[in-house]
Amino acid sequence: MLDGGIEQDALHIWTVVVPVIALLLQIVGAIAALLSLKTARTPQGAVVWVLFLLVLPLIAIPIYVVLGHSRYPGYVSARRSSKTMMRSLTELRNENPPDYEATGTRLKPYMRGFETMTGLPLTSGNAVRLLIDGEAAFDAIFAAIDAAEHYILVQYYLVLHDRIGTEFQQRLIRKAESGCKVRFLYDSLGSHGLDSGYLQALRNAGVLVENFHSIRRASNRLQINFRNHRKIVVVDGTIGFIGGLNVGDEYLGRSTFFGPWRDTHAELKGPVVSELQQVFSEDWSWATDEKPELNWNAGGQPENLNAMIVAPGPADELETGSMYFCNAINAAHSRVWIATPYFVPDTDVQTALCVAAQRGVEVRLLVPQRRDHWLVWLAAYAYFDRMLDAGVSLFHYQEGFMHQKVILVDDCLASVGSINLDNRSCQLNFEATAVVLDKGFAEKVEEMLLADFARAAPYVIRLDDMPSLFKRYGARVARLFAPIL
Repeated sequence: MLDGGIEQDALHIWTVVVPVIALLLQIVGAIAALLSLKTARTPQGAVVWVLFLLVLPLIAIPIYVVLGHSRYPGYVSARRSSKTMMRSLTELRNENPPDYEATGTRLKPYMRGFETMTGLPLTSGNAVRLLIDGEAAFDAIFAAIDAAEHYILVQYYLVLHDRIGTEFQQRLIRKAESGCKVRFLYDSLGSHGLDSGYLQALRNAGVLVENFHSIRRASNRLQINFRNHRKIVVVDGTIGFIGGLNVGDEYLGRSTFFGPWRDTHAELKGPVVSELQQVFSEDWSWATDEKPELNWNAGGQPENLNAMIVAPGPADELETGSMYFCNAINAAHSRVWIATPYFVPDTDVQTALCVAAQRGVEVRLLVPQRRDHWLVWLAAYAYFDRMLDAGVSLFHYQEGFMHQKVILVDDCLASVGSINLDNRSCQLNFEATAVVLDKGFAEKVEEMLLADFARAAPYVIRLDDMPSLFKRYGARVARLFAPIL
């Protein structure tokens, strides 16, 4: 009888507790659903979150806590405070006003659009050198590091402890031990496989090592959906590097899986280096609260190129990543060529590409045939039909893996950086690219891309005509995850 009474009491408790827990979950789910109406980036995303949170709150609530945010809290205030570290951006532009004599003024409104969305000016007096593939990029970066006199700023999404990663580490250690100030900012999500010994060796040598996702900021401990995807090196405030290459052997074509690795970086000199340094400083200030003493007078270069940095991120008030692509595409009069490893565009970018093709612009998209992230690679096939129907020319790069992020507009505008043409890069990642307005530089980019197209095959297959059932149906399923790919 006693055991039976205990069982009845336990049953009674559960009959009370379970409905209470279920009610609490529904209440929390409903609150989260209301919040999702404010934080979702699109109406479609809001509908998905509301239904998910109301129907399956036990599963949806923890997922929403991690993935349901569209902005990076706290970064905006850190950015504003970091502005005091450098000379006035207006002063920078006034001292180095853009020179439209060689390119004409047709693109002036579009350049103003880039300036407005990024808060950084288009300046003259710059030199930009195209660095094709890993060997050229790392040779230039290592030469600049070895020649550093005062400080080195390093920021990467992915760093690997392999041959090139070790060489990179040792060069930084030698400079730090010689008295050069070295700051090393990494993304712990991208560099999740980087062992503590690698970082400790840098610290032991005096390198200031920081994780962008600093754990002391409790509000961001669960924000694993946001990544700092920038690849930046600045030396003494006078030379900078930006592009698509992370630090790892695979970026030098040493991977047996990927084979040859096609990527593009750029070496910067002139006032644009101060802009790149400003982007690093904002991120460093966010992670550390330190406002470092830096050189903000990069000096003009005789090449006198017009250049600027566009650095979109989830702390921006507007969707600057998508706006960057739309502005570049809309600026095209005769052609727009885009090389990107991932093609999962939002509706605005899709429309811009289609409209450009419809008004007679030669629109070319170069994407890799080989995959590295299979879900993103698979989702791209669900977007190709619309591009083909609008008259966009698609090309699959054949020789190894293509990872470059390059845009060429007409005969005078080109961009090299880290921004992929996918939702994650445009809306969730911190990115950076160098936009260059110069006919000579554009010609070099054209020559490079023509060589890439020669190593690519035209793509004309509609999704329903795919012989592979996996691609035919898998692409449609993968597209459902587009908002976080």
